[in-house]
Amino acid sequence: MNGHGQRTYVVSGAASGIGKALALLLLEEGASLIALDRDSKALEHLADEGGSNAGTLLSTALDVSDEAAVAQAIEAGVAQLGPLAGVATCAGIFVGGDFAPIADIELDQFLSVLTVNLVGTFLVAKHSLRHLRRPGGSVVTVASTAALRGHGRGAGYTASKGGVVAFTRLVAVQYGSEGIRANCVCPGGTNTPMTMGAFTTPEGLEAVRRTYPLQRAGEAHEPATVISFLLSDAASFVTGTTIPVDGGVVIA
Repeated sequence: MNGHGQRTYVVSGAASGIGKALALLLLEEGASLIALDRDSKALEHLADEGGSNAGTLLSTALDVSDEAAVAQAIEAGVAQLGPLAGVATCAGIFVGGDFAPIADIELDQFLSVLTVNLVGTFLVAKHSLRHLRRPGGSVVTVASTAALRGHGRGAGYTASKGGVVAFTRLVAVQYGSEGIRANCVCPGGTNTPMTMGAFTTPEGLEAVRRTYPLQRAGEAHEPATVISFLLSDAASFVTGTTIPVDGGVVIA
């Protein structure tokens, strides 16, 4: 428990994967949540899954690259729930064509990944920063081990996640004097809907055993727990960090 009750948070990508696991953690602690995701049907189920002590949930279906929609959702949420204690930018995508050799990737494929993963992170952070409490506010972004090591694939994904790491450091520097912290979590291979079971096939399991010191893929609640810690006052002297949650694959 990280003491999130009676506080308000923004979580993007809240309807699936790591974002959903985080949203449920926060709601179970009684926090108020401004949940953003493009999947309106999945957002509808969050309140039902939050448990009997679930906090207040305001959910909005939107594209995180739509600045007007992001700004409106956060403004409306803050007007109803009060100033923000923190924001976690969990929304992210990759597309199959992005995993081709760089010379074969179409520009629109490359840009589509950057638009969600990097521009979306920027927009959610930008409009949340205006409402974060000073001091004590926390920004947590979600990148990937793709930003820290060469995966050998995913030009747009790798570039966007590298940008998220650098952007987070900039937030930490610019807003540290106001008592706002910013940190980045970099998950390794994690079983989520976005990875589409890639780590549960025989080939995927063998690759994980071969390359991950812990010899398994992660589960969504594992990076979500680290994000929850970074959002909390327990991490009050932690800022500007990039934390892999990856079963040790970065050091292997």
